[in-house]
Amino acid sequence: MTVRDRILSIDNGTQSLKAMIFDLNGHMLAKAQVAFKPYVSVQPGWAEQDPDIFWKALCEACGRLWAAGAVAREDLAGVALTTQRATVVNVGVDGKPLRPAIVWLDQRKTRGLPPLGGAWGWIFRLAGLRGTLDYIRAEAEANWLVQHDADVWRRTHKYLLLSGYLTYRMTGRFVDSVGCQVGYIPFDYKRLRWARTWDWHWRCLPLRPAMLPELYPPGTLLGQVSRQAAKETCLPEGLPVIAAAADKACEVIGSGALAGHIGCLSYGTTATINVIHRRYVEPIKLLPAYPAAVADHYNVEVEVYRGYWMVEWFKEQFGHLEQQEAQRQGGSAEALFERLLEQVPPGAMGLMLQPYWSPGLKFPGPEAKGAVIGFGDVHTRAHLYRAMLEGLAYALREGLERLERRTHTAITSLRVSGGGSQSDQALQLTADIFGLPTCRPHLYETAGLGAAIDAAVGLGLHTGFTSAVQAMTHTGRLFEPDPIHQHQYERLYQEVYKRMYKRLRPLYERIREITGYP
Repeated sequence: MTVRDRILSIDNGTQSLKAMIFDLNGHMLAKAQVAFKPYVSVQPGWAEQDPDIFWKALCEACGRLWAAGAVAREDLAGVALTTQRATVVNVGVDGKPLRPAIVWLDQRKTRGLPPLGGAWGWIFRLAGLRGTLDYIRAEAEANWLVQHDADVWRRTHKYLLLSGYLTYRMTGRFVDSVGCQVGYIPFDYKRLRWARTWDWHWRCLPLRPAMLPELYPPGTLLGQVSRQAAKETCLPEGLPVIAAAADKACEVIGSGALAGHIGCLSYGTTATINVIHRRYVEPIKLLPAYPAAVADHYNVEVEVYRGYWMVEWFKEQFGHLEQQEAQRQGGSAEALFERLLEQVPPGAMGLMLQPYWSPGLKFPGPEAKGAVIGFGDVHTRAHLYRAMLEGLAYALREGLERLERRTHTAITSLRVSGGGSQSDQALQLTADIFGLPTCRPHLYETAGLGAAIDAAVGLGLHTGFTSAVQAMTHTGRLFEPDPIHQHQYERLYQEVYKRMYKRLRPLYERIREITGYP
């Protein structure tokens, strides 16, 4: 008799889609990855992608799994999906996309919106939050679509996040997980449901309730693989599709961080620090705690937008020698970049970087820009590379301190996920800057593993999230702070880094006033 205890996890990231198969001990038995261009930019600052690119990648990745023959399809118990956050898709009544998806990296703004009137407008003015409200309205993709693509908006039957679109393609149902709801949508983050009709979100966005999918908590059944999806993906028809969560939320449980005293760092395109809590706590006023990959829990998060994207930027702009040498040797460029870090002492000989390549809403502020100070004739591109990683760690430590104040919970250890977690040098400097033991999970694919944990719970293969996380996550190498390096970093952080933004902010504001950027 076939024992159906294998879980298919699909992780649709910014640059690729991965299909992975896990067992109930968290071991990855097979993996197929399909790369794609992150976005197309037809105008400066735009980031769009044909939604069919994502679906075709999903189908191709699944096809590669079965072609490899590592796991039989009849052994699958179910499938779960995790995706990049805040990418939106407009579909018509036939479920087909009406235009390219607007990807989360998009930077377009909606100008000229009239001030919000009525009681909510008065409340926000009284609270001194009108600027925050205006920022949210300008950032919302739906407002831009109404103003600049009115015909598409008129024909929009459902307004979906990427997770909802791919779930529809798999099941034929307009449903999505509560855990995926991150974006400029009328979602009540505290109550984990669509906002009530009187809520201020409906006044800021042109959406109607009927345009949104039905929501289900993580670890519950969304539907089954449809006959059409089975033909295209080669998945078994009727295979259960279990609600998971967005990629960052899945990374938290996939790294084993199921307690509020464990900080989960994500060294990905966006760098984040997350803690999971049963209590709703806004890390910054009006910026919500996001839904966790565990039902009725929250991820309290601070992010550095385009965090480890900066590493890719560095490689493209300054890493040609390493990339050419890796190609010549048939090796990895990453190993050569690791050597750059080894060449430079902790502290990068006084080169300090503030990693706000793209500003946030309130952390640190919409006017923020990147800055590098302390240049001298001793510095090389290797020093700049190390200063970039140190700057990201400083910024995330500042986020950790904010989370500790807001949650009243001390963070005592760190888990690091994402592409940057593969660098020993990056993890050691993280341990030194934070002054905390820093652990690399046993598996790099923590987002995919987190989705598999949701599926295991939803399918009853584990009795609950606690037992599933205990069984399926394991720690890898542990990095302890070096006392000498920690002392130097502490001084640089307290005496230099934490003062940089306050000193530079007036100049950032003047730059924006003169140039209009960003």
